[in-house]
Amino acid sequence: MQTTPPPPFSCTYSPNLPELLRRLGCTIALSTFQAGKVIFLSAKNDDELTQLPRNFAKPMGIALHGNKMAIACLDEVIVLVNSKELAMNYPKKPDTYDALYMPRASYFTGQIDIHDIDYGHDNQLFAVNTSFSCVIKIDDNFSFTPVWKPKFISKLASEDRCHLNGMALENGIPKFVTAFHDTDIPQGWRERVIDGGIVIDVDSGEIIARNLPMPHSPRLFDDELYLLLSATGELVKLEKNSGKKITITQLKGFVRGLCRHGDYLFIGHSKLRKSSSTFAKLNFANQATTAGVTVVHLPSGAIVGEVRYQTSVDEIYDVQVLPNCQRPGILNTEKPEYKLGLLTPNATYWAQPKQE
Repeated sequence: MQTTPPPPFSCTYSPNLPELLRRLGCTIALSTFQAGKVIFLSAKNDDELTQLPRNFAKPMGIALHGNKMAIACLDEVIVLVNSKELAMNYPKKPDTYDALYMPRASYFTGQIDIHDIDYGHDNQLFAVNTSFSCVIKIDDNFSFTPVWKPKFISKLASEDRCHLNGMALENGIPKFVTAFHDTDIPQGWRERVIDGGIVIDVDSGEIIARNLPMPHSPRLFDDELYLLLSATGELVKLEKNSGKKITITQLKGFVRGLCRHGDYLFIGHSKLRKSSSTFAKLNFANQATTAGVTVVHLPSGAIVGEVRYQTSVDEIYDVQVLPNCQRPGILNTEKPEYKLGLLTPNATYWAQPKQE
């Protein structure tokens, strides 16, 4: 008997998740570079989720600051600004969205393989330049401005020497970073890709933890350092002085992408590529069969909600939560309508498209 395949971006979710998102008053935003999308997951009501996928070229890290969102893409960083006023009168769907993220600027960085990105002090954009093994500032002066590199990296070169990937800020300044290995040769991290991971204190330059299984997404919550160990599916808390790790919970997936909203952590998990010789070696390779987002209650470590994609989404990079957004919209630059939303300090307008 022939069955009809599910439509694109079909997903299943735990019954309580829509109600949880409504109670928290937030929306999940995730990036999937594999599918080339940024996806908003919102509660339609207490029983149903709705999602809004938008095309972006290889989206990776997502940064939030007030009403701004920055998305690291293939060769640029796109900055979007939220306008509730434009959302209310969006011509295609009036009275649908309570927020609308509109493209406002783009920094042309070139293909430097940006992973994590975040807003720091004075609205400054910091990012992890994985290709050049350094932390950078992004502005309109240069493709990028290096601000820090590991001690063991002898020079800046587009060689992805240690697979620097994650970054946690403290007081608006990069404080901790993650990498797959402390090597200084092109692609040298691949020699110990599964268990050579490190966490580095940016201030001192010292490695505070070693032998980690593919660390990603370091984050500081209440002055405690958390990160994801992708190769084992673990969420861990890392003691900053001793480097000792405490496992909070373990998921059945390649975990990457971590954010907090209130007492809840939102964690991305990815499907392992069967064609990859590296991923096939992981102990839970047969269990990591779907991609999605898992919600963990931080005080207890309990898993309280989950989204799992059935189609289209196999790999997730970043997960963020949009606070005070029950049903946000987002526009990309593929269609000209994004140019019609005009935002000024005192008013907003939807311009009429010119007739040919």
